[in-house]
Amino acid sequence: MPSTLWPHTEVGTTGQAKSELQKVLAGEPGGISAAVNWQGGGGFRFMQLGAPLFDANGEIHADVRFADLAAFIWMRETGTALPALTPDTPLLGTHDGTAYVLLFNGILGDRRPSSGNLLTTEVLPALRSSCRHGGPKVVYGEACRLGQARLAAEGISFKQLPHAVPR
Repeated sequence: MPSTLWPHTEVGTTGQAKSELQKVLAGEPGGISAAVNWQGGGGFRFMQLGAPLFDANGEIHADVRFADLAAFIWMRETGTALPALTPDTPLLGTHDGTAYVLLFNGILGDRRPSSGNLLTTEVLPALRSSCRHGGPKVVYGEACRLGQARLAAEGISFKQLPHAVPR
């Protein structure tokens, strides 16, 4: 018999679902099991989801960490899983000739203003040293203090958090 995967979502504790799944796997004859001649077998595993990325107002949730937001942005921008992150750098990676950078949660070592979450002339040197990519760059951050001419000269397309995060 081919393997079939059935996702199940439960809000709250896993006690009720775990108990019911164990009965079904043991071949308990109640419910639909008798109707489909289920004899038992198989397995299951529980996975716990992390904090939601966005709150009810569309802002980035206070519990979200850099790696979580980075993985979400990378998947939405590239359609692929995020490769391993390099610690303490805003560079997420390069895909199809474009580098993706995230200024969030003070990834640049608490450079002001707002912990380095803003793209400013003071942040540019740190950005250049962590992202040596010579082609186009997409930079996500809370705000940008650079003009369009400067962004174009740097090869940067700026996207403001949280509004420009593709959902």
